[in-house]
Amino acid sequence: MAVEAELKAHVRHPDAVHERLASRAEEQVQTYRDRYFDQPTGELTAQDYEVRLRTVEDERSAKTVLTFKEPAVHTSGSKPEHETEVADGASVAALLSGLGLIERIAFSKHCRNYRFTESGYELLATLVHVPELEGTFLEVETQVGRPEDVPAGLAVVRAVLHSLGVVEDDLITEQYTDAVAARRARTANVD
Repeated sequence: MAVEAELKAHVRHPDAVHERLASRAEEQVQTYRDRYFDQPTGELTAQDYEVRLRTVEDERSAKTVLTFKEPAVHTSGSKPEHETEVADGASVAALLSGLGLIERIAFSKHCRNYRFTESGYELLATLVHVPELEGTFLEVETQVGRPEDVPAGLAVVRAVLHSLGVVEDDLITEQYTDAVAARRARTANVD
């Protein structure tokens, strides 16, 4: 089992963060098309589980990944994660539907990914723009083997964030799914 030790922040100075990341690693520009599934009652979400079908596209290719995340094991929101690439996303969506799950929410994320090593940890730093949300976000994550290893992984993630000019007050725990749903609800109420 791998645990994703991750922190997310609002970015005050996206151009500066972009420059610092580009000096550390090659940039990979991708679009994530995420679909989240749940039971009709919302039971999985209520228990902090996630079932996501993500299509990752870049200028040359596309792949689809099925992810199952267990409830958070740390106050940061870090979760055990099980992920596999699938050959046919439509067939997997049909399977999930056949098992009684419904699509709870879907949205796109425009991402600039940077992979590098810091203090012995393989890291992924992602500058994120969600068209429905204001601003730019930064996610920095690493994978650790056990829940008790999360604090050590997060210490490295925090150090990287600080080196990029991100301070503790910039950190957020709100999930994109919740932020997008809230934005859509506000927009629906205005119309």
